[in-house]
Amino acid sequence: MSAPETSPRITVAEAGRYAGQRVEIPGWLYNLRRSGKIAFPLVRDGTGIIQGVAVKSQLPEELFETIKNLTQESSIVVTGKVRAEARAPGGYELDVEDLQVVSRVPEGDPYPITPKEHGIEFLMDHRHLWLRSRRQHAILRVRHEVIRAVRDYLDGHGYTLVDTPIFTPAACEGTTSLFEVSYFDDEKVYLTQSGQLYNEATAMAFGKVYCFGPTFRAERSKTRRHLTEFWMVEPEMAYATLEDVKQLAEELVCFVVGRVLENRRAELAVLERDVSKLEAIQAPFPRISYDQAVENLQRKGSEIAWGGDFGGADETLLSEDHDRPVMVDRYPTQVKAFYMQPDPERPEVALGVDVLAPEGYGEIIGGGQRIHDLDLLLKRIEEHGLPREAFNWYIDLRKFGAVPHGGFGMGIERVVAWLCGLEHVRETIAFPRMLYRTRP
Repeated sequence: MSAPETSPRITVAEAGRYAGQRVEIPGWLYNLRRSGKIAFPLVRDGTGIIQGVAVKSQLPEELFETIKNLTQESSIVVTGKVRAEARAPGGYELDVEDLQVVSRVPEGDPYPITPKEHGIEFLMDHRHLWLRSRRQHAILRVRHEVIRAVRDYLDGHGYTLVDTPIFTPAACEGTTSLFEVSYFDDEKVYLTQSGQLYNEATAMAFGKVYCFGPTFRAERSKTRRHLTEFWMVEPEMAYATLEDVKQLAEELVCFVVGRVLENRRAELAVLERDVSKLEAIQAPFPRISYDQAVENLQRKGSEIAWGGDFGGADETLLSEDHDRPVMVDRYPTQVKAFYMQPDPERPEVALGVDVLAPEGYGEIIGGGQRIHDLDLLLKRIEEHGLPREAFNWYIDLRKFGAVPHGGFGMGIERVVAWLCGLEHVRETIAFPRMLYRTRP
């Protein structure tokens, strides 16, 4: 007696390699259309969506009735022959020969996200299910590509990934925007808002390093650009100046954009992104000083005065004249963190730079050169009212082999929002944490 015929189990993304062959695809019912004696189940499996074609006359009656009455998001394993079809998404369809229902969504408790329009609060409340939609799938695929590109670029340019702690005893930029956490024996620690201070230590050990992980800001911001938990990549370089930091930022952004255009055009198409705007992202980026930026803003009607930090509206005004990111350097020392190196020729400004994305997406990178002089660092710690004992290890870096050094932080969610053309960063991460949202 011969063994029953078996079919290879494949993914939707692999279907093109199996044209004309009988295969098995496990997944979920994305949608179902019926047209008389034909049913068209759309099957998704995480790698894509393929349309099945189930013809009543070619199937056992019970099987066709099962297919015809499937409920949205029921989990199924479909068997059939892959057929090229130019009109189908992805270029292939599946002639259904068999279908196994793994778990059927009950009709009395249907899948809550239907093809109709839903409000954003409803969708955010059902974020765990909303992630299954084409749009959200495309966004998170682009996010994955951004992260992979960042790692590939830094790994390929001699940087060592060194993880930094999430619990920290002190703040990078003061404690006003930190989440305080009770540690053991009544000790208070904070959720990190940056790995940069620790990066400086590892840069003195390895030369070029980066950390990549979640960071936390307890600002009570409720804007389209803010999350309270977000992911940041932070490269740091020993023997580096502000100009080195700018060059790295420019090269990294261009590399990331190029990789997204190379590998994620299908996802950008789902998002209806105008890719011509991304194709314009080429080096060199325009560079202006903070002084010039203030003059430009005042000319455009902003009430910004020299010495103030830029808000979102100011950043939008500054970027609207450019088709690529613009670099603004030498901000007033008073609006920058305690560790930022003052310009030796103008101590009232710091050797820092912000990179502002075009199309009104604001700051995606912030960084610069760090103070390497021991006496100056001690003075700045005192001026900022920070506890010296919490920074003894950081001060040691200026005692034992100090060198000029610098780096930056790049927010992944803001970059993804820009590349995808999204209105709000909440869609750029699977489970966003915002001022009034901690669930699901």
